[in-house]
This record gives sequence, C-alpha cells and structure tokens, in this order.
Amino acid sequence: MNAFRFRRTAIAVTAAAVLPLTLTACGGDDSSSDKASSSAPADEKSSPAADGAAPADGPFGPACASVPQDGAGSFDGMAQDPVATAASNNPALSTLVTAVKKAGLVDTLNNAQNITVFAPTNDAFAKIPKADLDKVLADKEMLTNILTYHVVGEKLSPMQLESGTYDTLQKSTLATKGSGENYTVNDTSKVVCGNVPTANATVYIVDTVLMPKA
Repeated sequence: MNAFRFRRTAIAVTAAAVLPLTLTACGGDDSSSDKASSSAPADEKSSPAADGAAPADGPFGPACASVPQDGAGSFDGMAQDPVATAASNNPALSTLVTAVKKAGLVDTLNNAQNITVFAPTNDAFAKIPKADLDKVLADKEMLTNILTYHVVGEKLSPMQLESGTYDTLQKSTLATKGSGENYTVNDTSKVVCGNVPTANATVYIVDTVLMPKA
C-alpha cells in the first residue's frame, strides 16, 4: 500500500514538473509564429524601397516636372516620335528645334538609329549673348558643328553616364560623370531631365550648350 502511494506521489510530482515545461514550449512556438508573421510585413515593405532605388529606369531630374502630362509633348508622346519631332513638341526645347531646322538636321536626326541627344533647353541658349547666338544661327556650318557635338552615335544609359568619354557625330568627344540623378557633361552642363525615350533616341536635357573641342 505504501509503495502504491509512493508511485502515485511520484507520478503527480513528475506531471507537475512536466506540465509547465510543456506550456512553456507551446508558448515558445506561439511566440516564434508571432515573430514570423510579424516579420512578413517588414519584408513586404522592403520591396517598394528596392523598386524606388532605381529612378534611372525612367526619366529623372528637376526639369522633368515641367514636361506636359499628356499629349505629344508628354513622355509617352515623345516616345512615339523620332527625336527631332519629339523635341518639337516640348515647349522647353523650342530654340533647339529652331536651330536644328536652320542647320537642316531634322531628317538626319529623325532617321538616325539608337542615338543619344544632349538637348539644351531654351534657358541654356539664353546664356549665350544674343549677338553671338544670332551669329551662330546665321552660320549653317558653325551651327551644324555645334549641334552635332550634342549627339552620340549610341544610346547611353544613366549608368554609362557615371564616368565615360563618347564620340559625337561632330567627330570629337564629350565626357560625362555623376551618379544617381546628378550628371554633368564636360563638367559644365548639368542634366536637368534625363533618360527621356523617343522612337530612335535617348534624350538628356541639359542646362548649358556644349561647345565642341578645338
């Protein structure tokens, strides 16, 4: 009888010792599952950040805000037209378009394939004294020389602009450098709206007219 009571007491003690451990283990499983479920939203939140880390996938730069939202002058509209035609639909490039027409380069630019055009804004041309600009616009050879210096015979991605030297249609070279959304050409001209697609070219709108190297 005493042995029987001893066994019952031992079983009770063992159960009392095991039960808290079992509950603790269960609680640990719940906690782990809670942690796992709580970590999922954090992972989901990281995806948009990764997507947003590549602004160079599309047009970028402060001047892009002034591009029309729709119509032929919008990014979608420009992507449908060859580069000279696309530029003619962008109000900020009207001086450039006038210069291209005076130089007789509309067909040359529209028929070229896979080119990059560094397109000076109206404000870029306004930096040139009016008398000098008028002289350039009246001299077709000089004007052609300047405008073809703004054209590279291959499509350049923003990554290629980080550090590179490229041959232009004018037969001399220009140099680019920068990162993220900040790039310069020849250390003087800043890209203010870059990576703009047209049917046959990639356009980088710049704030200063580039002058060919002697």
